Amino acid sequence: MTGSLETKVLLYSDGSAQSFSAAVYTATLLKNMPSMSLTVVQTREAAQHAPDLEYSWLNTWPTTPSPDLRERVIDESDALTNKLYDEIRAKTVRIFTERGLKVTHEVIPAGASISDTVDAILEFAKKNKCELIIMGTRGLTSLKGLLFGSLAHEMLTKSMIPVLLIKKLPQEFIDDL
Repeated sequence: MTGSLETKVLLYSDGSAQSFSAAVYTATLLKNMPSMSLTVVQTREAAQHAPDLEYSWLNTWPTTPSPDLRERVIDESDALTNKLYDEIRAKTVRIFTERGLKVTHEVIPAGASISDTVDAILEFAKKNKCELIIMGTRGLTSLKGLLFGSLAHEMLTKSMIPVLLIKKLPQEFIDDL
């Protein structure tokens, strides 16, 4: 990190339990480092031909399923997933606001693949001169990460900016914040 007055840090948040742990840890850092400037970044899938438009996987659904089946599957899966992510996102925002910590939030477009997401985060970090990237990780072994793909693994591989990975924190650490 440079000797500048402000240390620019990017926290990647995807609404997962792991990113919530990273947010808790980052709030502790921010509280103890007054010179730290934090931007919480989320990605949103965007169509490759029109990056400003939100990508909708509904447009790629095959035409063969009945409209009732399609609607039921979409409603049930989207509602549950969105509810869980919204709860974690709300808790993440509260971590910073309840402590009076100044945070900037950005939503950046990215493709659907892990590589697209990593590239979008790194491009944003470089453009904004971030000196550290913080993100949560499930802590997959390197073999599982290679087999199933891992955003954290690819971030470590591609990033020229230091990356701090946070595994799921013990509940007592979260409670003590």
